[in-house]
Amino acid sequence: MKILIADDEPLARARLAALLHDCVAVEVVGEAGNGLETLQAAAALAPDLVLLDIRMPDMDGLEVARHLSALEKPPAIIFCTAYDEHALAAFEAHAIDYLLKPIRLERLQAALERARRFSATQTSAAAPAVVAGITRTHICARVRGNLVLVPVVDIDYLLAEDKYVLVRHRHGEVLIEEALKNMEDEFIERFVRIHRNCLVARDRMAGMTRASDGRIFVQVIGQETSLEVSRRNLPGLRKLVRTL
Repeated sequence: MKILIADDEPLARARLAALLHDCVAVEVVGEAGNGLETLQAAAALAPDLVLLDIRMPDMDGLEVARHLSALEKPPAIIFCTAYDEHALAAFEAHAIDYLLKPIRLERLQAALERARRFSATQTSAAAPAVVAGITRTHICARVRGNLVLVPVVDIDYLLAEDKYVLVRHRHGEVLIEEALKNMEDEFIERFVRIHRNCLVARDRMAGMTRASDGRIFVQVIGQETSLEVSRRNLPGLRKLVRTL
């Protein structure tokens, strides 16, 4: 079983590696010190299992788990943490087990056995795990086979196109396969719906203009594209604009 160790503390990674040395039929294929490194390593190394810390820089382990579950072949996840208050959220994120530090060899071996059974019975990728009360800080997309993370605060608007959503951000754009309605529910405080196929970041709206045919468009800061507002969404949007 190929294992990736993800923890922001080098000593914690070293201790896990030492414990795994005493376990049978396992191979540590890589280590990562933060959320982004974990996702990149998982995509490159295709581990069977990730031993994942929860409190890490740039992106916590719960959000990392959600992105991992969206991979074509998602690894099993065992959380390894010094805190017990995240246990419920961890299992909502489809974790195989939840180990409290300092981790004992016997407890780790039992968790590894559970992971082996999971790997043996898993036949398809799980749906991305949505954990109650956990809102993503990044959107994860695949671009030419590589994982790209876009900070949510950098997104200007989200535009549904067929089965994809175009994520237009301050440095370019990516396509993701997510439902626009789900993203609206998750990021309700940041985005406002202006059309059945479009959400715009509240703090990126520059104003509204009326075309000669009477249609209303939203202007987005830093973007040349104007986004049409539907009649259904116009009253609520006008009310919002007056408060900005």
